[in-house]
Amino acid sequence: MAKRAPDKDLPIVIVGAGFAGMCMAIELQGAGIESFVILEADEEIGGTWRDNTYPGCACDIPSHLYSYSFELNPNWSCTYSPQPEIQDYLLRCAEKYDLYNKIRFNTEIKEAYFDESTHAWTLVSNNGESFEARAVILGVGPLSRPNIPDIEGLSEFKGAAFHSAQWDHDVDLKGKKVGVIGTGASAIQIVPAIAEEVDQLVVFQRTPPWVMPRSQRTYSELEKKLFATIPGLQRLYRSLIYWRNEAFAVGFVTEKRIMRLFEWMAKRYIRSVFDDPQMRQWVTPDYSIGCKRVTLTDKYYPALARSNVELVPHAVERFTPEGVVAKDGSHRELDAVVLATGFHATDFLSYFQITGRDGRDLNQAWREGAEAYYGLAVSGFPNLFMLVGPNTGLGHNSIVFMIEAQVNLVRQCIETLLHENLPSLEVRPAVHRRFNETLQQRMKDTVWQSGCQSWYQEDSGKNTTLWPGYTFEYWLRTKRFNPDDFRMNW
Repeated sequence: MAKRAPDKDLPIVIVGAGFAGMCMAIELQGAGIESFVILEADEEIGGTWRDNTYPGCACDIPSHLYSYSFELNPNWSCTYSPQPEIQDYLLRCAEKYDLYNKIRFNTEIKEAYFDESTHAWTLVSNNGESFEARAVILGVGPLSRPNIPDIEGLSEFKGAAFHSAQWDHDVDLKGKKVGVIGTGASAIQIVPAIAEEVDQLVVFQRTPPWVMPRSQRTYSELEKKLFATIPGLQRLYRSLIYWRNEAFAVGFVTEKRIMRLFEWMAKRYIRSVFDDPQMRQWVTPDYSIGCKRVTLTDKYYPALARSNVELVPHAVERFTPEGVVAKDGSHRELDAVVLATGFHATDFLSYFQITGRDGRDLNQAWREGAEAYYGLAVSGFPNLFMLVGPNTGLGHNSIVFMIEAQVNLVRQCIETLLHENLPSLEVRPAVHRRFNETLQQRMKDTVWQSGCQSWYQEDSGKNTTLWPGYTFEYWLRTKRFNPDDFRMNW
C-alpha cells in the first residue's frame, strides 16, 4: 500500500503544563516540532507545585536532581527546596522556552475519542470546546486529584476543613485547636510547620510512616557561585546525588535484606527523640521499611514531642459539628481540620472518558488496574501517549529523570509518525501484554509487595504505580524507539 502524503504540521495536543507537559513541549521544540498546543486546566503552569501551597511544602528529592538536566539551577537555596522555589523555577522555564504562547489556560479536558477514518483524536473541554489532534500526549500526572475521604459528618463540621492540596490561606490557624488527618508525605511537613502557631494540634494516625532524617542544609553564596562558574561542577554534583539515591533501589528491588539496616537506623532515630515507650510504640510501623513511601524529615518527630501536640494512634471514625471522633471512640473538639489524605494516585485517567480504536474504553480496559507499555502507550489507543503513566513512579529517585526518559521516547514516536508519514502508531497487543506480565512478575520480589497496603496499590494488591527496577535501566530501555514493538498503519 502506498504511503500517505506527508503531514508536515502534525497537530499535537499536550494535556497538562506541569513538569511533564512542559518537558514534552521543550523536547518537541528541540526537535523542530512546533505544531503543538498545551491545554492546562488551571490558570497557571506548575501542576503539583502550583497547587500544593501548604505550610512546609517542599520536595523530598534534592533539588539539584529534582530539576531538568538541560536547565540546571545553581541558585537553589538549600538541599531540599521549598515549594515556592520549585514553582519559580518552572515559571522561569516556561518563560525561557516561550511556552506561554503555546498554552491554553482554563481548559480542562473531559473527553477524548479516536476516529479511525481520519486517524485523529477529538478532545472536548469542560466548556464544550473541541480540539482536533493526530497525536495526544497526556501529562496530567497521578498526583493531580486530591483524595477527599468520605467521612461521616464532614459536611456538618462547623469549623474549617480543607485538603492539604487545597490549602485555605484565608483561615488563620494561630491560637486555634487544629486537627491533621493523615501521616503521609504532606502531613509530616505540615505538622512541624504549624505546631508553633496553633494552640493545640491533634494528629490522627491510621498507620505510622517510616521516617528518616533528611539532613537539610543551606547552600552558601560561595557554593552557588562555584556551581554557576565552574564548568561541569554542578552536573558532577547532580550525578553524585543521582547515584546515591539509585543505590537505595538495591534494597527496594534486588536485596530486601538490606532494608533491615535502614529499619535499624529509623528505630534508632525514634529512640533518640522519644523517651516515652508508649510514643515509641505508636510511631514505630509494623511493616517492612520501604513497603510504603519512606518519609524524610528532621522536624516531624520533634514536633510530635511538643507539649501542645497530641498523637492519636487511630483513624478517624466520624466528624461531629464540634470536632472529630477517632476509631477508639474518643472525641476532640477542633476549630479546623486539615485533610492530609493524599491523592487518587492509582486512578490515573479515570476522571475523564477516553475512547480508542473499535470504541475501546480506557477505563474499561483498566478495570483490573492500569497498564501501559513503559507507562507510555496502551494497545488499542493509537497515537496516544502518557507521561508518568502506570508503573513509572519511584520510591527512591527523581521522577524528573523518568520524565526526561519518557519524553525522549515519545518524541521518537512523534518523529516516526512524521518521517514515515504514518496515520497511526500503536503498541502491539502481544508486546503490551508480555511487558506487563513481566513487570508484575518482577514486582513480586520488591519490598513494595512485602505485605503492607499502600497508595502504590489497587485494592487487589496489584501495584500499578511504581517501576520495579532501577531508573538507569528504564532510561536504557526507552533510549531507542523499537519499531518491532509497534503496529504502524499506512
